[in-house]
Amino acid sequence: MKKVVLAFSGGLDTSFCCIYLTKDLGLEVHSVVVNTGGFSDDELKAIEERAYALGVKSHSAIDETANYYRDTIKYLIFGNVLKNATYPLSVSAERVCQATAIANYAKKIGAGCVAHGSTGAGNDQVRFDMIFNTLIPGVEIITPIRDLKLSREEEIAYLAKHGVEINAEKAKYSINKGLWGTSVGGAETLTSNKYLPEAAWPTPVTSSEPQTVTIDFIKGEPVALNGEPIGAVKVIQQLQDLAQPYGIGRDIHVGDTIIGIKGRVGFEAAGPLILIKAHHTLEKHTLTKWQLSWKDQISGFYGNYMHEGQMHDPVMRDMEAFLRSSQETVTGRVIVELHPYRFIVVGIESEHDLMSTKFGSYGEMNEGYTGDDVKGFAKIFGNQTIIWHKVNSGGAE
Repeated sequence: MKKVVLAFSGGLDTSFCCIYLTKDLGLEVHSVVVNTGGFSDDELKAIEERAYALGVKSHSAIDETANYYRDTIKYLIFGNVLKNATYPLSVSAERVCQATAIANYAKKIGAGCVAHGSTGAGNDQVRFDMIFNTLIPGVEIITPIRDLKLSREEEIAYLAKHGVEINAEKAKYSINKGLWGTSVGGAETLTSNKYLPEAAWPTPVTSSEPQTVTIDFIKGEPVALNGEPIGAVKVIQQLQDLAQPYGIGRDIHVGDTIIGIKGRVGFEAAGPLILIKAHHTLEKHTLTKWQLSWKDQISGFYGNYMHEGQMHDPVMRDMEAFLRSSQETVTGRVIVELHPYRFIVVGIESEHDLMSTKFGSYGEMNEGYTGDDVKGFAKIFGNQTIIWHKVNSGGAE
């Protein structure tokens, strides 16, 4: 019997896929859930039980959290990547990691097919298909939900016919949680003029007293929170736990999908937003003007290309090499204040701080040059513009 690896979440679509692949296509189904920091042990256990109840041959839970940080999130921090100056790529970066892990698992067990439950209306279908085509080019891709164009009601009826009961009530809001933030979709995100109500956000606002936190970076990577060296993944998780109850990091992203339409998605990502802003502030103190300038250009392209699923294009490795090199002096401590619905980056402490008073204080005192030096510099620096105005104002001799 031919093996198929199914990207499995335990929801309606992937439950339908389990039965359809087994009963209608006669395939041996091996389900896989890829954990990128969004599932608890109890949730993973429930997904496993559901998979076996649906008749899969085997089920695996692959923990990619550490790899997700190492291969993806780290560079989003290095690049201060916010798509459309808003969105930390919470879902799109996660999907690239998940698709890659599923492709590698399909190779590992020698599967002839791979399947996912994406519809024909979103970005994920492109990300998954493209990565599968790249990493496992000889493996057939099966997408029942997209190909059969079934309604939710038809899927539920099909499962019932095969003795599978599923809660027919659709959740009012779809939630996708991962290490780099949580996405929220609902009726409001399908409009252009409505915001998500308080009840839609997964984390209620329960913190009101301001508090100060410190984040330590070494070569651009967050390594300690409040002076405790716990490593990057735990810094992200614990900062999220501290800041999310303030209502920090909530927003709605409006962007261009891979398939050419505009889309809105709500998200709560207190940890990612604070880390990106804290890191960027540290960079502004420790990098030169042109390092910052080129980083902005490269980071924008990097984030967009990742969003579109192009993580395996070798140009991404080239840009990552630049981003890694740029972080050599991005070491220090950032002080951040947490308040209801906002945070303040107070400042930084770093031995690499280019604001060192050894060289002067802006607008106050200089130590490295004289007033006469500036007079000559200003004349030469503006010489080309001076010449243009003389030539074109009728005053040139």
